[in-house]
Amino acid sequence: MTLAEILTSLFPDGHEVGVADGLVAGHGPFDGKSLAVIGIDGNTPLGIEGACTLAGHVLAVVRAGGDTPILVVVDSDSQRMSRRDELLGLNEYLAHLAKALLLADASGHPTVGLVYGHTAAGAFIATALATRVLAALPGAHPSVMDLPSVARVTKLPLDKLEAMAKTTSVFAPGLDNMVKAGAVHAVLDPETPLGPQIAALIAGIAPDDVRDTLGRDRAGRPQAHAIAARVMREAHGG
Repeated sequence: MTLAEILTSLFPDGHEVGVADGLVAGHGPFDGKSLAVIGIDGNTPLGIEGACTLAGHVLAVVRAGGDTPILVVVDSDSQRMSRRDELLGLNEYLAHLAKALLLADASGHPTVGLVYGHTAAGAFIATALATRVLAALPGAHPSVMDLPSVARVTKLPLDKLEAMAKTTSVFAPGLDNMVKAGAVHAVLDPETPLGPQIAALIAGIAPDDVRDTLGRDRAGRPQAHAIAARVMREAHGG
């Protein structure tokens, strides 16, 4: 689905969501109230200006009070890998955006990510993975790092990594692997209205982060839940 199709499905009665320089921002009527929308469209790389702009939109929702949910739509490249952005502290801008989303969630604004295209690396982590619940549409292609990049970092042969990726979802790119690892909670049905599906995700948000539980149950990240539980027990002297 394109962004325009997503917005039409979400807001059949119209909306006030726009796109400027690849950045998405606005709102529309949703479930009897309003849904704030931010994000990245058109496989746009996320640089310092974009991260700061999106964080500003999130913080504006928080300042307004209430419990307006925030939908983060994502079709991005990776972070903008320019010397300028790196020298100006791109990692801090991305962290600021992620923390703004965490603040929104802690302030009573449910955050839901929706990946409908490509997304990778820092841009993926600071947007979609920073939301409380992450959904995707068929055809989306999220990855923390593509396999050629993993090969350069680990010095392992690419063909060996490709073979490992068939049975190990933790580092492997692609939607199916992200679902198995628990990073993506649900794949939505593009043939039915998206509004009720997003509303159901918001209504079903658990008090705690359940991604490690999903990864265990889906056999894509079998050890994370047990290790996290052990760390918490030992941290509390159990």
